[in-house]
Amino acid sequence: MPRTEYVIEPGKQEIISTTMLDAPRELVFKAYTDPKLFARWWGPRRYKVEIEKFDSRPGGEWRVTHVGEDGSRHGFRGVNHDVVAPERICATFEYLGVPGHVALQTATFEAVGNKTRLVAHQVFESVMDRDGMVASGMKEGADESMERLAEVLEELKAGR
Repeated sequence: MPRTEYVIEPGKQEIISTTMLDAPRELVFKAYTDPKLFARWWGPRRYKVEIEKFDSRPGGEWRVTHVGEDGSRHGFRGVNHDVVAPERICATFEYLGVPGHVALQTATFEAVGNKTRLVAHQVFESVMDRDGMVASGMKEGADESMERLAEVLEELKAGR
C-alpha cells in the first residue's frame, strides 16, 4: 500500500502531502476526474460516497456526501479552478459541517517512470482552520483514501 508523507509545519496555513502510486499518471488522473471511480476511493471505508455534482472542468462544481451506516451525512463541495489533464487539478474544498471555511487544494500528478508522484498542496484561510482539519483525523482519512485509490488503480491496470 502507498505511504503518504505529510508536511504540516507549526504556524503555517498549509498541508503538503506526497504519495507515490504504482500506476501511470493518466490512470491516477482518471481516478480523480471520473465520478464513478472517485466514489470508489474517496474517504474512509466506513462511508458510502454519494456524488451529487462532479464537473471535472475549469469552473465545474463538485459536491460529494459521505453516508455512514448509521445514516449520518457529511457533505463536501468545491469548484475546480484549473484542470489540466493529466498534470494538475486546482479546486476549492469546503466541509459543509463547518461551512464558510474554504481551502484551496492543488493536486499535481508527476510521472515517475510508470508510477505517479501525487502531491496535494492545501492552503487554508487560517492556521486555526488548518489545525482544525488536522485535529479532525484528516491524516487517517487521507491515508485510507490513498489505500483505496491504490486498490482501484490495481483493478484498472488489470482491466477490471
